[in-house]
Amino acid sequence: MLKRLAFVAAPNVLSQESLAHFVSLYGNVPVSEAEVVICLGGDGFMLETLHTVLLAGTPVYGINCGSVGFLMNPAAEDDLPARVVRTQAAVLHPLRMHAVTQSGLVEEALALNDVFLFRQTRQAAKIRIMVDGRVRLPELVCDGVLVSTPAGSTAYNLSAHGPIVPLSADLLPLTPISAFRPRRWRGALLPSSADVEFKILEGDKRPVAAVADFTEVRDVVSVAVSEDRTLKTIVLFDPDQSLSERIIVEQFTV
Repeated sequence: MLKRLAFVAAPNVLSQESLAHFVSLYGNVPVSEAEVVICLGGDGFMLETLHTVLLAGTPVYGINCGSVGFLMNPAAEDDLPARVVRTQAAVLHPLRMHAVTQSGLVEEALALNDVFLFRQTRQAAKIRIMVDGRVRLPELVCDGVLVSTPAGSTAYNLSAHGPIVPLSADLLPLTPISAFRPRRWRGALLPSSADVEFKILEGDKRPVAAVADFTEVRDVVSVAVSEDRTLKTIVLFDPDQSLSERIIVEQFTV
C-alpha cells in the first residue's frame, strides 16, 4: 500500500479545499520523497506538475478540480491510496526545443504538449521546414506551425485542425497554423525519431516567437525540435479512464 503521497494544488478554491481534505486524511510528504504525486487542479496545473517531476520520473495522479481535465481523473471519495494502486500508467516523452535568436542567444526547453512558432506582428511568418536535414517545405507562409507530442495532439494541435495521434503510434504531428501558402498543405505525420528544424525567413521584417509549453523565446532565427527519449514522465489514470481510451473517444466527439 502506498504510504508516501505528496499533494500539490492549484490556487483556485476547489483545489485548495481538496488539498486540506486529503492532507487531513493521508498526510503530505515533500515531492522529492513521494512514491506518487497527487495533483489537484486542471490540465494547466497538471502540466506544470509534470515538468516539476520530469527529471525524477515520479508518477503523477491527477484529480480534476478545474474545467476540461483531459489529463485528470474524476474526484471520488474512495480510498485514495488503494485507488492509485489500481491505476494504469501512460508514459510520456517530452520534446526538446533548441532555439537560436537573432542576437545569437541559444535557448533550450522541454515540452510535454507541443512546440509552436507564431508570428510576432501583423505580418505573416515565412518559415522553411527541414526534416532529418532535408528541406521538405521551402517556404510556409502562415501564422505559425507546431510539432506536438501524441499526448498533446488533442490540445493546440487539434484546434489547429491537426490529427489526433494514439500514444502507441510513435508519431509526431507537424501542423500549420492558419497556412496562407501553400494553402492546401495540412501538415504531416512524422516518425517520433524525426529531427525537425524550422528556419525563419525574413526574420527582421517578420519576427517569430517559439514556445515550448511554458517557455517563450522571441525573435528566433532557427528552432530545432526532437523527441527526448532519455526523459519520461508517468501519468496515472483510473482503469476505465486511460489516456489511450480518451484519445480514441476524442476522435468520435462531434
